[in-house]
Amino acid sequence: MAAPDRRVPIRVLHVIAGLETGGAETMLAALVTAKPPALEQSVVAMVPGGAQAERIAAAGIALGDLGMRRGRPDPRAILRLARAIRAARPEVVQSWMYHADLAATLALPLSGLKRQVRHAWNLRCSDMADRDYGRMFRLVRGAWLRLAGRADLLVTNSQAGLDYHRGLGLRAPAVRVIPNGIDAARFQPDPAARARLRQSLGLAPDAPVVIHVARVDPMKDHATLFAAFAQVPTATLLLVGHGTERLAAPPRVLGLGERADVPALLAAGDLAVSSSAYGEGFSNALAEAMAAGLPAVATDVGDARLILGDTGRLVPPRDPAALARAIGALLAEPAAARAARGAAARARVVERFALAACIQRFVDTYRELAGRPPTR
Repeated sequence: MAAPDRRVPIRVLHVIAGLETGGAETMLAALVTAKPPALEQSVVAMVPGGAQAERIAAAGIALGDLGMRRGRPDPRAILRLARAIRAARPEVVQSWMYHADLAATLALPLSGLKRQVRHAWNLRCSDMADRDYGRMFRLVRGAWLRLAGRADLLVTNSQAGLDYHRGLGLRAPAVRVIPNGIDAARFQPDPAARARLRQSLGLAPDAPVVIHVARVDPMKDHATLFAAFAQVPTATLLLVGHGTERLAAPPRVLGLGERADVPALLAAGDLAVSSSAYGEGFSNALAEAMAAGLPAVATDVGDARLILGDTGRLVPPRDPAALARAIGALLAEPAAARAARGAAARARVVERFALAACIQRFVDTYRELAGRPPTR
């Protein structure tokens, strides 16, 4: 039998729960809209809509959904997914996160293509707190742990997430750690955007500004952030993310909601903060802020220590006093020292977490799964 032609793109079908703005959703969108020539990619979301769905559709990527409603199980969606797999005839199905991993595992045999298709799962979180997400979350994660051995490969974006799930009993046949990739051309220092955004927000050119990019979710721990910021009396805090516009924010805190101009908003800041209490794998928000040239303070959750290196400050989670001290210490540094720290942060992201390198690792992974010859 002739060897597969390396010049023919590998057909990859991505399956994900939804396409609102989040770390996994953003990484998926970056991967498919980059359109690497080695891949022919399409996407199926379990729930329709979302900002990343608009981005994917605008790039001309084949996109469908299963018509599900968030939080409402629908067994018929498994049959719809089986039909979508049969129509796409992929060589690789890449599912993203617990719910989509399970849905694709159930749908693949029903598609009639189980023997021809390689299935990669995708783990994007670490130590999620059961008490904050309820019984259904525990059932889904338990099923995920029991069925993980059926996947051909587990892709994960963080060593911390892999280690945590192994502690819960994860037994995966093969694992590939692919840290998220950051588009350093999109996230970079931008003096013009800084001036424009500060003017539009009513902030003085020299006012100290801290920025926090995260949706409202228990794992993001806005309560600890607010408690810490009350001890930093000289700065303004910008909150960017879904739901932040509805928070009962204390003085000097602006909740801006979900925004499409995050790179410009980051350019308007002096310091980034990640206050997550748990659950992070590889924080896109932290790495994107660093790429924008901002020094950062982060809680020691997920792979934050790896991302941050020695360019910022790492503090324990759920410790407002420690978070406040770290924020205050960086804001108190001379402007030149803080600029040098921000430049080092950007250089670290460019060197270690470049988007192009991340995409190439996905391409190499899918080539290996599909049994294609390596590139030369």
